[in-house]
Amino acid sequence: MSVANEHAENERQQFAVTQSVPCAQPCVYDVRADSGDMSWLSIHRLTLFLRAIFEALQRAVQRDRAYGNGFLFIPVFLAVGSISYFAAPWEPGLLWLLAACLISAAMVLLLSAHQSWRAILVYILVIFVGALAAKVQTWRIDTAMLGSEITTTLTGRVITLEHQSSGRVRLTLDVLATRRPELRHVPKRIRASVRNLAEDVRPGDLVQGVVRLMPPSGPLRPQSYDFAFKSFFDGIGANGFFMSKVSLVKDGTLPTVRQRLGAQIEDWRLRMAQHISETIGGPEGAIAAALITGIRAGIPEEINEALRISGIYHVISISGLHMALVGGTIMLTVRAACALSPSFSMRRPAKKFAAFAALLATGFYLFISGADIAAQRSFIMLAVMLVAVLFDRSALTMRNLAISAIILLLIAPHEVVGPSFQMSFAATAALVAAYGAFRERRAGQVRRAKVRRGPLVEFCKTLVRYAAGLSITSIIAGSATALFTAWHFQQVSPLGLVANLAAMPFVSVIVMPMAVLASMLMPFGLDGLPLQLMGLGISAMNSVAFWTAERSVYDSTGAISLASVLVLTAALALLTMSSSAVRWFCVPALVLGSVLLLSQDLPDVLISEDGRLVAVRQLDGRLAVNRARPQSFVIDNWQRAVSSTTVLRPRADATLPASNDGFTCNEGLCIARAADQIVAHAQDDRIAASACAFAHVLIVDDATAVNPCADSVVVITKRDLARRGSAEIRFRQTASWPHLPERSGKTGIELRYSISEPYRVWHAHREFSREARGLAPWRRSSRASLPSDPIIPSDMASLN
Repeated sequence: MSVANEHAENERQQFAVTQSVPCAQPCVYDVRADSGDMSWLSIHRLTLFLRAIFEALQRAVQRDRAYGNGFLFIPVFLAVGSISYFAAPWEPGLLWLLAACLISAAMVLLLSAHQSWRAILVYILVIFVGALAAKVQTWRIDTAMLGSEITTTLTGRVITLEHQSSGRVRLTLDVLATRRPELRHVPKRIRASVRNLAEDVRPGDLVQGVVRLMPPSGPLRPQSYDFAFKSFFDGIGANGFFMSKVSLVKDGTLPTVRQRLGAQIEDWRLRMAQHISETIGGPEGAIAAALITGIRAGIPEEINEALRISGIYHVISISGLHMALVGGTIMLTVRAACALSPSFSMRRPAKKFAAFAALLATGFYLFISGADIAAQRSFIMLAVMLVAVLFDRSALTMRNLAISAIILLLIAPHEVVGPSFQMSFAATAALVAAYGAFRERRAGQVRRAKVRRGPLVEFCKTLVRYAAGLSITSIIAGSATALFTAWHFQQVSPLGLVANLAAMPFVSVIVMPMAVLASMLMPFGLDGLPLQLMGLGISAMNSVAFWTAERSVYDSTGAISLASVLVLTAALALLTMSSSAVRWFCVPALVLGSVLLLSQDLPDVLISEDGRLVAVRQLDGRLAVNRARPQSFVIDNWQRAVSSTTVLRPRADATLPASNDGFTCNEGLCIARAADQIVAHAQDDRIAASACAFAHVLIVDDATAVNPCADSVVVITKRDLARRGSAEIRFRQTASWPHLPERSGKTGIELRYSISEPYRVWHAHREFSREARGLAPWRRSSRASLPSDPIIPSDMASLN
């Protein structure tokens, strides 16, 4: 035997098993493990990992429950219930919602011993309560809405009047009577503008004139701001303009006590706004009047636009900032006055006196500012915090914010879908959460003795701390509200931080304190100097706005998806309301929301609800339109939605356009290309028939038209748009697009309307218009002579 073989044999003997080892149990050998297949082990490890995550989540939830953070999520689920009601494709029944609430409450009582199931059922109950509150508010308001355009002689009582920067006056009227024709279903309240109005017309007066009334319009595009929804909950049944002189009339109808009181308050606000505007003068006077009285109609549009671009438009709208500054000014003044008497301050709760005075001051500010819904929300938020001070509770807490949100969601659930509510509570929640985290961090630090370095150094340090605090506040609030700004307005403020850092010291130190002082001295006629100082502060703020607006790049974000908004909102709620490891679950939500946010799906074609205006997004980013003078308000909204900076006007040509050439129009037919597809707009069905041979999408501005083309062409008539609102089209590059008409095997056409059927109550008026019923526009008879009181067709007289 060789040396190598002998060495190998010795190794085998050394490591060999010389005797059998008995098994305690029957020995089972896993053939899969021996063969290298370890998938069963991977599944086991994954199961253990998921179980560990679930147990950690349970511990974190129990910690949040121990801190009482479960209460903070009640307004979140109330909002979910309200939003679910308003977004439902049909009208939920009141009895069904009541039954759901009762069943959920019974289940909560039955499972009270099981804490986890009880918590889940409580939140389900809260969701149904939110939906029920929205249903009750809708049933309670039930605004009568006009169904179609009509001209009539209207008599109404002036509720408010607003002098606009254009020189026109917008009136809000309670309708008392109509004639020639007399409407059978009359809106209770309307808004109408007039070119010239007599100086002696005041709130509470009866006026009469020939007015052109129009129903509230729907969204300018799918998933955008719904004007009909807003008008319904504001109680406005129609909008329009006076075609004749508005004259005062005498009527035997006596106003109620509530109407007289409301008219006196509104007249006082109007006179106060005029006095402020005349004392300061210029646009600064209009802004000062808006900050004190809430009347913003007189602010020039160029200043409004500069404030929006610079990101400081929130200063104009009376909100939590103004309430906090007014309350803070009064509270600081009262506490300083109490400090002048040390004996009084030592024996009496000066802080509570100051909080009570601030509560009265903010209530008075709400009163003179018109009690707009945004001001009401801000007052409730601040009132809850001031009442907490009166009862020796911490004022700035998430619990107080949750209480104010619950009150608002039960009183006015429709506000949850508006930008004001969302941005206000998002910013406040983020700031309160950040303040709480900073306070906890400070509490855990070891305090060191302060070293005095002289008054100049201390003053500089104070300025640095103030600037740092203002910067952090602007960053936190801006980050929390940027999502909702992009969703509602499709824009952000690139230099918003710079503008707020430069402008807010003027607002906080000069403008609002002088506004409070001027309001206190106005009854004595001593408000001149405070108003002039207030005007100087506003002038400085305007300078900052114009400077930053001129240097801001294009601020449009384009339309973002609803899914990204919902996911990121959930992440924000977890991040601000949880104080345990649950907040880490916001990280995957933030990642998913960011991915959805970046994956924009912009429309290729936009169509207005009246069927007259069509816009096509070109490959180079320009927005081609079919009208030489389109409505600027609609076009501005569409440009922001598709991130376009240039509008391409149509040109007269009878040939088919090439890509990026925009619309070519000839004899009532306009044609454009979008993503290799041809979009045509025709004035009537006769012209539309000639476009069937080459068009992929055909819009017919004729309510009486029927589809003149084969199924391969998507035809949208004026009647379709009158019933279902504005529309948008996307061209999909796919081999098969089910349930959608196709021109070729490669491209699917996705058509989306802004309004669905069956109608919700705020859209029910749409089915009564002539266009929605497939009728041609009404025209006056061409007879040679007409009676003094012309006979109007019955279908026109009853349209509303």
